[in-house]
Amino acid sequence: MRAIITLWLVSLLTFVMLQLAPGSFADISAITSGATMTSQGQRDEAISSIQSRYGDDIPAWQQYLIFMKGAVTWDMGPSYKYPSRSVEEIISGAFPVSASLGILAVIVALVIAVPIGVAAARKRNGWLDNTLMFIVTALHSVPNYLMGVFLILLLVGAMHLLPSGGWDGPRNMVMPVIALAAGPTAVLARYVRSAVIETLREDYVTTAIAKGGSPVTVMTRHVLRNSLIPVVTVVGPIMASLISGTVFIETLFRIPGLGTYFTGAATSRDMPLLMGTTLFFAAILILTNVLVDLSYGFLDPRTRIERTS
Repeated sequence: MRAIITLWLVSLLTFVMLQLAPGSFADISAITSGATMTSQGQRDEAISSIQSRYGDDIPAWQQYLIFMKGAVTWDMGPSYKYPSRSVEEIISGAFPVSASLGILAVIVALVIAVPIGVAAARKRNGWLDNTLMFIVTALHSVPNYLMGVFLILLLVGAMHLLPSGGWDGPRNMVMPVIALAAGPTAVLARYVRSAVIETLREDYVTTAIAKGGSPVTVMTRHVLRNSLIPVVTVVGPIMASLISGTVFIETLFRIPGLGTYFTGAATSRDMPLLMGTTLFFAAILILTNVLVDLSYGFLDPRTRIERTS
């Protein structure tokens, strides 16, 4: 119920903000000038469909209800900027691209962050800990688009190793994934470090070491497993934010994901596409938070006991 109310509030706020912006949603000249890859017949048909949904003679409240009905039934009509394509078709085609980028970035971040966090925790306040934390703090302070520009200058301009953009194969994924993974790597490394330090102080860890358990066994079976919950708490929102927040990176590397279409919709005042992508982003965030909550019970049975008691 809270998820539905949240989505409704997001849709209402977005629509009101668009209404307050100058201009008309159904300005035919703007639609025609923004149309891409369409024949005259397709353009006329799309304009007619848009007029029937969001024409100047239709009150704003009715336009909102028409859009929300279409969002519920997955029929949001054509885009202003891409009249030959419906909003749901654009989202369905672009989401796998953004999802691939986000998931790969999180995997890369975890693969790098977990060893860094564990190493820093085991050598707490030592030179290794201080060095690693300095590096991750520096990474966290660099915006992903600036990291992307740096990678382009280094790997494309100076070393000529990778293509500058596009979405044609694995080589095109390297720079955007690294740029997206840099910040989350720093965040996750610090969370892993803090969680491992707290877990190392627990009595059951001390007992396991006293019983002669090897450092590797104690770390993998006892420490890491029980340190996962706070890390998972962060991984969920990070993944959702990467999937739904790749606007700058996708634009910089010319990647046909949701971020690129969102940017185009915002600059051309493409109300259906802008509303559709905003709602879709909000749904991803909500769904991810729900999945994070459900994962607690699998990682820590005590969570299930507390909820049922």
